[in-house]
Amino acid sequence: MLEILKRSLYDAPVFKRGDYNYFIHPITDGVPETRPELIREVVCHIIRIADLDVDKIVTVEAMGIPIGGALSLVTDIPLVIIRKKMYGLPGEIEVSQVTGYSKSKIYLNGIKKGDRVIFVDDVVSTGGTAIAVMKALEAAGAVIRDAVVVIERGAGAERVRSAGYPLKTMVKVDVDEKRVFRVEEVSFRS
Repeated sequence: MLEILKRSLYDAPVFKRGDYNYFIHPITDGVPETRPELIREVVCHIIRIADLDVDKIVTVEAMGIPIGGALSLVTDIPLVIIRKKMYGLPGEIEVSQVTGYSKSKIYLNGIKKGDRVIFVDDVVSTGGTAIAVMKALEAAGAVIRDAVVVIERGAGAERVRSAGYPLKTMVKVDVDEKRVFRVEEVSFRS
Protein backbone atom coordinates (compact mmCIF):
# COMPACT_ATOMS: atom_id res chain seq x y z
CA MET A 1 0.00 0.00 0.00
CA LEU A 2 0.91 3.66 -0.32
CA GLU A 3 3.26 2.89 -3.21
CA ILE A 4 2.72 6.25 -4.93
CA LEU A 5 3.45 8.13 -1.70
CA LYS A 6 6.54 6.07 -0.89
CA ARG A 7 7.98 6.33 -4.41
CA SER A 8 7.40 10.08 -4.51
CA LEU A 9 9.16 10.56 -1.16
CA TYR A 10 12.26 8.73 -2.37
CA ASP A 11 12.26 11.08 -5.38
CA ALA A 12 11.95 14.23 -3.24
CA PRO A 13 14.83 16.72 -3.41
CA VAL A 14 16.42 17.86 -0.14
CA PHE A 15 17.97 21.20 0.82
CA LYS A 16 19.40 22.70 3.99
CA ARG A 17 17.44 25.32 5.92
CA GLY A 18 19.85 26.23 8.70
CA ASP A 19 20.66 22.92 10.38
CA TYR A 20 17.46 21.32 9.09
CA ASN A 21 17.45 18.94 6.10
CA TYR A 22 14.21 19.94 4.39
CA PHE A 23 12.63 17.63 1.80
CA ILE A 24 10.45 19.15 -0.92
CA HIS A 25 7.38 17.08 -1.70
CA PRO A 26 3.89 17.62 -3.16
CA ILE A 27 2.19 16.63 0.13
CA THR A 28 4.34 18.95 2.28
CA ASP A 29 4.99 21.78 -0.17
CA GLY A 30 2.66 21.49 -3.17
CA VAL A 31 5.60 21.46 -5.57
CA PRO A 32 6.58 20.54 -8.15
CA GLU A 33 2.93 19.50 -8.64
CA THR A 34 0.41 17.55 -6.63
CA ARG A 35 -0.89 14.62 -8.64
CA PRO A 36 -4.50 13.54 -8.08
CA GLU A 37 -3.50 9.89 -7.72
CA LEU A 38 -1.24 10.83 -4.79
CA ILE A 39 -4.00 12.72 -2.97
CA ARG A 40 -6.46 9.91 -3.76
CA GLU A 41 -4.11 7.30 -2.30
CA VAL A 42 -3.58 9.37 0.85
CA VAL A 43 -7.29 10.11 1.37
CA CYS A 44 -8.32 6.49 0.75
CA HIS A 45 -5.79 5.41 3.38
CA ILE A 46 -7.09 7.98 5.87
CA ILE A 47 -10.60 6.62 5.34
CA ARG A 48 -9.31 3.10 6.09
CA ILE A 49 -7.49 3.97 9.33
CA ALA A 50 -9.32 6.96 10.83
CA ASP A 51 -12.26 7.37 13.16
CA LEU A 52 -14.52 9.46 10.94
CA ASP A 53 -17.48 9.53 13.32
CA VAL A 54 -16.94 13.29 13.54
CA ASP A 55 -18.71 16.57 12.92
CA LYS A 56 -15.73 18.36 11.39
CA ILE A 57 -12.37 17.79 9.76
CA VAL A 58 -9.73 20.24 11.02
CA THR A 59 -6.53 21.08 9.19
CA VAL A 60 -3.88 23.78 9.08
CA GLU A 61 -3.15 26.21 6.27
CA ALA A 62 -1.47 25.62 3.87
CA MET A 63 -0.51 22.03 3.08
CA GLY A 64 -3.23 20.39 5.12
CA ILE A 65 -5.79 21.96 2.78
CA PRO A 66 -5.43 19.57 -0.18
CA ILE A 67 -5.70 16.58 2.16
CA GLY A 68 -8.51 17.97 4.29
CA GLY A 69 -10.39 19.31 1.27
CA ALA A 70 -10.28 16.01 -0.57
CA LEU A 71 -11.28 14.11 2.58
CA SER A 72 -14.20 16.51 3.09
CA LEU A 73 -15.37 16.05 -0.51
CA VAL A 74 -15.32 12.27 -0.25
CA THR A 75 -16.92 12.01 3.22
CA ASP A 76 -19.28 15.03 3.18
CA ILE A 77 -17.81 16.12 6.52
CA PRO A 78 -17.33 19.91 6.81
CA LEU A 79 -13.77 21.25 6.79
CA VAL A 80 -12.33 23.80 9.23
CA ILE A 81 -9.05 25.39 8.17
CA ILE A 82 -6.83 26.89 10.85
CA ARG A 83 -5.58 30.02 9.12
CA LYS A 84 -2.41 32.10 9.27
CA LYS A 85 -4.48 35.27 9.23
CA MET A 86 -6.51 36.66 12.13
CA TYR A 87 -10.13 37.37 11.22
CA GLY A 88 -11.33 38.65 14.59
CA LEU A 89 -14.48 36.53 14.57
CA PRO A 90 -16.23 35.81 17.87
CA GLY A 91 -14.60 32.83 19.56
CA GLU A 92 -11.45 32.96 17.43
CA ILE A 93 -8.53 31.26 19.18
CA GLU A 94 -4.95 32.38 18.59
CA VAL A 95 -2.55 29.44 18.43
CA SER A 96 1.23 29.81 18.81
CA GLN A 97 3.04 27.14 16.83
CA VAL A 98 6.70 26.18 16.72
CA THR A 99 7.93 23.97 13.89
CA GLY A 100 11.36 22.57 13.14
CA TYR A 101 12.34 25.81 11.45
CA SER A 102 9.92 28.61 12.42
CA LYS A 103 7.58 30.17 14.97
CA SER A 104 4.26 31.76 14.08
CA LYS A 105 0.67 32.34 15.07
CA ILE A 106 -2.33 30.65 13.49
CA TYR A 107 -6.04 31.17 14.15
CA LEU A 108 -8.84 28.70 14.84
CA ASN A 109 -12.44 29.55 13.96
CA GLY A 110 -15.55 27.47 13.34
CA ILE A 111 -15.33 25.05 16.26
CA LYS A 112 -18.10 24.88 18.85
CA LYS A 113 -18.15 23.19 22.23
CA GLY A 114 -18.92 19.50 21.76
CA ASP A 115 -17.85 19.32 18.10
CA ARG A 116 -16.30 15.91 17.42
CA VAL A 117 -13.26 16.46 15.22
CA ILE A 118 -10.48 14.74 13.36
CA PHE A 119 -7.26 16.64 12.77
CA VAL A 120 -5.41 15.93 9.50
CA ASP A 121 -2.11 17.38 8.34
CA ASP A 122 0.78 16.78 5.99
CA VAL A 123 3.78 16.19 8.24
CA VAL A 124 4.75 15.96 11.89
CA SER A 125 8.42 16.68 12.67
CA THR A 126 8.74 18.31 16.09
CA GLY A 127 5.08 17.91 17.05
CA GLY A 128 4.84 21.63 17.81
CA THR A 129 2.02 22.40 15.42
CA ALA A 130 -0.01 19.29 16.24
CA ILE A 131 0.22 19.84 20.00
CA ALA A 132 -0.67 23.53 19.66
CA VAL A 133 -3.67 22.67 17.49
CA MET A 134 -4.88 19.94 19.85
CA LYS A 135 -4.65 22.32 22.82
CA ALA A 136 -6.61 24.96 20.89
CA LEU A 137 -9.27 22.41 19.93
CA GLU A 138 -9.60 21.42 23.58
CA ALA A 139 -9.82 25.09 24.59
CA ALA A 140 -12.66 25.51 22.10
CA GLY A 141 -14.45 22.56 23.71
CA ALA A 142 -13.98 20.13 20.82
CA VAL A 143 -13.77 16.39 21.30
CA ILE A 144 -10.70 15.13 19.44
CA ARG A 145 -11.75 11.76 18.04
CA ASP A 146 -8.66 11.15 15.94
CA ALA A 147 -5.67 12.72 14.23
CA VAL A 148 -3.96 11.51 11.07
CA VAL A 149 -0.77 12.96 9.66
CA VAL A 150 0.59 11.67 6.36
CA ILE A 151 4.35 11.85 7.03
CA GLU A 152 6.14 11.26 10.31
CA ARG A 153 9.65 12.60 10.65
CA GLY A 154 11.79 12.76 13.76
CA ALA A 155 10.44 12.46 17.28
CA GLY A 156 7.42 14.74 16.90
CA ALA A 157 4.80 12.01 16.59
CA GLU A 158 5.92 10.40 19.84
CA ARG A 159 5.94 13.83 21.47
CA VAL A 160 2.29 14.32 20.43
CA ARG A 161 1.31 10.89 21.73
CA SER A 162 3.23 11.45 24.98
CA ALA A 163 1.23 14.64 25.46
CA GLY A 164 -1.86 12.41 25.52
CA TYR A 165 -3.23 13.10 22.05
CA PRO A 166 -4.30 10.53 19.46
CA LEU A 167 -2.11 10.44 16.37
CA LYS A 168 -1.91 8.03 13.47
CA THR A 169 0.72 8.43 10.79
CA MET A 170 1.03 6.81 7.39
CA VAL A 171 4.76 6.74 6.66
CA LYS A 172 7.90 7.52 8.61
CA VAL A 173 10.84 9.09 6.77
CA ASP A 174 14.49 9.65 7.47
CA VAL A 175 16.32 12.42 5.65
CA ASP A 176 19.98 13.32 5.38
CA GLU A 177 21.62 16.27 3.63
CA LYS A 178 21.26 14.61 0.22
CA ARG A 179 18.05 12.59 0.13
CA VAL A 180 15.14 10.88 1.79
CA PHE A 181 16.94 7.62 2.51
CA ARG A 182 14.24 5.64 4.29
CA VAL A 183 10.46 5.52 3.91
CA GLU A 184 8.74 3.06 6.20
CA GLU A 185 5.02 2.46 6.04
CA VAL A 186 3.52 2.71 9.51
CA SER A 187 1.17 -0.18 10.12
CA PHE A 188 -1.02 1.71 12.57
CA ARG A 189 -0.09 4.03 15.40
CA SER A 190 -2.38 5.96 17.64
